[in-house]
Amino acid sequence: MADIAELKKTATQIRRDIIRMVNSASSGHPGGSLGCADIFTALYFEILDHDPSFNMDGKGEDMFFLSNGHVSPVFYSTLARSGYFDIAELATFREINGRLQGHPTTHEGLPGVRIASGSLGQGLSVAIGVALSKRLYGDDKTVFVLTGDGELQEGQIWEAAMFAPHHKVDNLILIVDWNGQQIDGPNDEVISLGDLPAKWKAFGWEVMQMDGNNMQDIIETVTQAKSKLGNNKPICILMKTVMGQGVDFMMHTHAWHGKAPNDEQTEIALSQLEETLGDYPNP
Repeated sequence: MADIAELKKTATQIRRDIIRMVNSASSGHPGGSLGCADIFTALYFEILDHDPSFNMDGKGEDMFFLSNGHVSPVFYSTLARSGYFDIAELATFREINGRLQGHPTTHEGLPGVRIASGSLGQGLSVAIGVALSKRLYGDDKTVFVLTGDGELQEGQIWEAAMFAPHHKVDNLILIVDWNGQQIDGPNDEVISLGDLPAKWKAFGWEVMQMDGNNMQDIIETVTQAKSKLGNNKPICILMKTVMGQGVDFMMHTHAWHGKAPNDEQTEIALSQLEETLGDYPNP
């Protein structure tokens, strides 16, 4: 059984990392990263069968792909905290010639990163291809992919959404960060996403919903989703989160989608997030 209290402590430390990284770089995307700290923690510290020694091909492992690459701070912190590279490297976020670029890339060879994801809309297609490859090679592990809800405005998402059920890609779990916000404002004001559960069901997916800021619900829902694999349908989990979760002045607004807190704001934010695993050293 998952130790929910320990997972929550890890998620809180990851949120501290996010704030410090974005502040130090004076650039980055804290809002969605904070909102996704719980799902990343649940995946990498409880759910995924993965190996931090890292093989790019991922044979015999569950594989995770980040499609909404602007939430790289939460991805990098999670990878470091779960053993892919030294947490001290988090201090190099967005540095020129560093491995922790603003959007994940592959040419720097950062362990844990298998695709570049600066351009939105591509991750689901990649994940489907990898899931089909695992099936061809008799690899029974699961492929996970995270997208943002604003990202669903990309047409490529819906091409992939048609392709996966048609080809019975049933070793795939898509998680949509459904926080209702994107860089220019609420989804409903930019381009309404309509009835998302009905849309994914109409495209032939098994659809589930969960509270992405409730660790118990995440563990239970993703575990249930895994039990539904192998039934000729891909699975879509619509995950309700709060952008900026954990920092009161960043919550429930798109304003912090892509804005770095200044030093004073950083101190306020960190005062709301307990240091639980030890901060990475200052640069």
